[in-house]
Amino acid sequence: MTRPTRFKNLITCILLTIVATSADAAEQVRREWTVDGVVREALISVPEKAKTEPTPVVFGFHGHGGSMKNAARSFRFHELWPEAIVVYMQGLRTPGQLTDPEGLRAGWQKEKGDQKDRDLQFFDAVLLSLKTEYRINERRIYSAGHSNGGGFTYLLWAERSETLAAVAPSGSAALKIRTRLKPKPVFHVAGENDPLVKYQWQKIMIETLKELNQCADGKTWEGKAMLFPSNSGNPLITLITDQGHKFPAEAPPLIIKFFKEQALAERNESVRKN
Repeated sequence: MTRPTRFKNLITCILLTIVATSADAAEQVRREWTVDGVVREALISVPEKAKTEPTPVVFGFHGHGGSMKNAARSFRFHELWPEAIVVYMQGLRTPGQLTDPEGLRAGWQKEKGDQKDRDLQFFDAVLLSLKTEYRINERRIYSAGHSNGGGFTYLLWAERSETLAAVAPSGSAALKIRTRLKPKPVFHVAGENDPLVKYQWQKIMIETLKELNQCADGKTWEGKAMLFPSNSGNPLITLITDQGHKFPAEAPPLIIKFFKEQALAERNESVRKN
């Protein structure tokens, strides 16, 4: 049974015409999906052309204890790329890896099989419904997230690599799954004074990405970041700040610029159609 068929049987998607109340997200709607018997939700911004023209999709994942509304306010992807479908997903209560061991706050699964893969299934459910309702540019699907959301972005890279054109994790280090990653364009954001996800851990991850993507020496990119060109066509960009465990305000426009420059190769498109 193919993945789309399996999820058509699994998922009930309900559109709620509830417009987000915050002024900076007035164009967003809240939607619900029932995935394996559990109601999940997200804030989605959809451009008018999505019904008639191939449209990019950007997924955003909040950190542990965050929310889809927090993600919309801090990431601002819907403002920076209004021509794209932007989805801010809402996590469920889950034990944190570094904080909240009782799982009282919202977060994301950390590894394949964790939480019965509820969040991987949620991602699949949302993407399937978008493909059903709109004209999705399947060469331009992206994921970004901060902290636990960045870790989940790395997990999506490992488990849904054929789907994503590029990723942008922040304040995270996927050291346990790094051997399962395949070369892919990546924008990694880190704070040198991060008290939770130690910078030395993220440095190890960055060095892993350089080797994985066959990167050359770095050079300044857009004045604030470092670009490591790739012999395999999978560049790495790093944005290193002196901040702590915080998603920096300068990151969103750079991430969107990076995403716009990345697309899956045409050969991958033909593979997905077979």
